[in-house]
Amino acid sequence: MALTGYYYSKMDKEKQAVYFSIEEGIRNVRQRFYTPRLEGNQIFDIHFLLRLDNPDIFYSSGIKYKFFEDSTQVEIAAEFLFDKKKLKAHQQAMNSRIEKVIRPAMNLKEEEKLRYVHDFICQNVKYDKLKKQYSHEIIGPLGQGVGVCEGISKTVKALCDRLGIWCTIAVSEANPDKGIKYRHAWNIVRIDGKYYHMDATFDNSLGKGGNIRYDYFMLSDKQIFRDHEPVIWKVPACEDNDGFYYKKNKMSFTKMEDVSKRALQAVKKGRQLTFHWRNGYLTRDVLEQLMKVIEEAALTREKHAKVYVNIAQAVLSVTFVEGDGQIIEEDADESSI
Repeated sequence: MALTGYYYSKMDKEKQAVYFSIEEGIRNVRQRFYTPRLEGNQIFDIHFLLRLDNPDIFYSSGIKYKFFEDSTQVEIAAEFLFDKKKLKAHQQAMNSRIEKVIRPAMNLKEEEKLRYVHDFICQNVKYDKLKKQYSHEIIGPLGQGVGVCEGISKTVKALCDRLGIWCTIAVSEANPDKGIKYRHAWNIVRIDGKYYHMDATFDNSLGKGGNIRYDYFMLSDKQIFRDHEPVIWKVPACEDNDGFYYKKNKMSFTKMEDVSKRALQAVKKGRQLTFHWRNGYLTRDVLEQLMKVIEEAALTREKHAKVYVNIAQAVLSVTFVEGDGQIIEEDADESSI
């Protein structure tokens, strides 16, 4: 079992028995095995949660079940991504890949390790628009360099597990009324005894021109649920608001003059400027005022400001360019699982 086994720990003994039976059957690559009887939807949920707890079970693609009316057991038919003969080679390849990825981070401090994992995703994984089956597992991001939110969050957990960081996966439901067609997955981590949300998929969708974004790095419940739906399965409360990357790195501003000062420094050095606005909601009026002071700074070097804005998280990323200035509103990727 993985480092946390979080969802297993939240189940009653009856469900834990089913979880254990399914895990044993899958790890032994049995195509048919039996578990204690539960309703079908509960069995499917347990199989799903088992794979969130154990991202190393990347080869389990699904299960089917059948039972007889008077039976106390359910027959499970397991489906696998690979033939049993090829599975060991895939497991060894994934283990070697994880070991190689984490090696540079082994001696870092806990939060530095987490940032390393976050940056690895942002620099090395592309969102798989075709949503191939392997992109839902660690073999997509780690083996093919592509993934959807499920595969990315499982990869984050697999790397955190090896680095000794407590980590689990949160899942939210779709909300068609808001145009959210699919479930979404991200991570909950524990750093210095406090719990935080981290959505590497969303940050990966926001970075432009090699600029890694931290809009969704170590957020509280209040911050993450500004643009995330409520979770399906309960996760630890994330109550600390002070872990937010931009705040900790003094890039969270409440005054226009501070934005102006940093913009002048950035345009002078030819750098991008990414910051968080912390003085109330990022309304249209506030955004216009921010654009004005940033554009004034840009003009000191005969440049203009191209500003990418994450309205929900009140983060602005500024590039100084030769052409016309503009504001581009960003929507983080809602990936499907």
